[in-house]
Amino acid sequence: MTKIGFDAPTLIRTKRDGGRLTDAAIDWIVDAYTGGRVADEQMSALLMAIVLRGMDRGEISRWTEAMLASGEQLDFTDLCRAGTPLPTVDKHSTGGVGDKITLPLVGVIAACGGAMPQASGRGLGHTGGTLDKLESIPGFTAELTNNQVRQQLHDVGAAIFAAGRLAPADRKLYALRDVTGTVESLPLIASSIMSKKLAEGAGALVLDVKVGSGAFLKTEAQARELAQTMVDLGAAHQVPTRALLTDMSCPLGATAGNALEVAESLDVLAGGGPADVVELTLRLAAEMLDVAGIDGRDPAQTLRDGTAMDAFRALVAAQGGDMSAPLPIGSHFETVTAGRGGTMGLIDAMAVGLAVWRLGAGRARPGEQVQSGAGIRIHRRPGEPVAAGETLFTLHTDTPHRIAAAMAELDGAFSVDDTAPVRQPLIIDRYTE
Repeated sequence: MTKIGFDAPTLIRTKRDGGRLTDAAIDWIVDAYTGGRVADEQMSALLMAIVLRGMDRGEISRWTEAMLASGEQLDFTDLCRAGTPLPTVDKHSTGGVGDKITLPLVGVIAACGGAMPQASGRGLGHTGGTLDKLESIPGFTAELTNNQVRQQLHDVGAAIFAAGRLAPADRKLYALRDVTGTVESLPLIASSIMSKKLAEGAGALVLDVKVGSGAFLKTEAQARELAQTMVDLGAAHQVPTRALLTDMSCPLGATAGNALEVAESLDVLAGGGPADVVELTLRLAAEMLDVAGIDGRDPAQTLRDGTAMDAFRALVAAQGGDMSAPLPIGSHFETVTAGRGGTMGLIDAMAVGLAVWRLGAGRARPGEQVQSGAGIRIHRRPGEPVAAGETLFTLHTDTPHRIAAAMAELDGAFSVDDTAPVRQPLIIDRYTE
């Protein structure tokens, strides 16, 4: 049979004009771009066409399959500890501001008797990346071989690692989307997440799908569609998958920025920390243990008795991190103070995320280094009392010329009012197969 030829301009025009990409066309373009036969400029144009025109469920499924097939796929079904099968389960968030949930959660799951293999990414757009956060710990490395991941799951109960040879097509596309304004697309988000998650070999999966100003998808209808799409993709690959729809109209917790979020995560693991971070950590842990069939300990107890902290420290040590070394913090800072007294109103998550990016915690070009110590500390959260003149935000960076632009992002992003704001619940809905 004669192989049908494809070229990038034709595929770009097809999607630009609202057409549907065939399975063979999707296989070709993903493989050709991964192999360097399609230029960044051409793939950028196709990604923008997808953002504007969308994809149907069949296209999304095939795009996911093509990225999954671009690299290795891990398998932990034979993983045992003391002769007993070791259940594996992972969690993924669609991205938010101040979303450091993976850090305390991985300690909780390991302490409860599960094993959590997590192929993580770096910052994307205005949201922080788990690897960027962890790499703010001196010595920490996310570059693990497949054998190291397997051994660490056995010994520690968790491994957080760069995708490496897993879904290399997604790694390349992920970096391109970050700098070309093509992040906010349901098909691209769903296929990116699920190609990595399916490749990493976890036996079950729980998704944290964000909705609100700080999420990639702003409307509840879009977030609900994304949640159902990814749950269906998991089920199609025989991976039990659930999703929680959670609020991202305000930042999670009281910090945004790499090292600042690590410090807050340690507070949670020590039995403290912001109530919303604790709530979401424990709810996701309960879902993960249930979907994976793990009859472990009470997740909340692992935070109270320190076993979750012990597990997290063991993970960091196994990956070369030095928890005794101080976390970096930006050498220059600026504060935002209250012009009046009252009650802290809602804080716009997107504005905070962009301000943190302006301070140097995110990237403007693929591969760019981020500042581990850049970020924002939020001193008064929605509903808390505020006195005139007190500090509401502290901005940190190593490059003081960035502060003015970050301050401009925060202008109008919050209010101090006479009454407490009305907020919707942190956890909005739940999706299962």
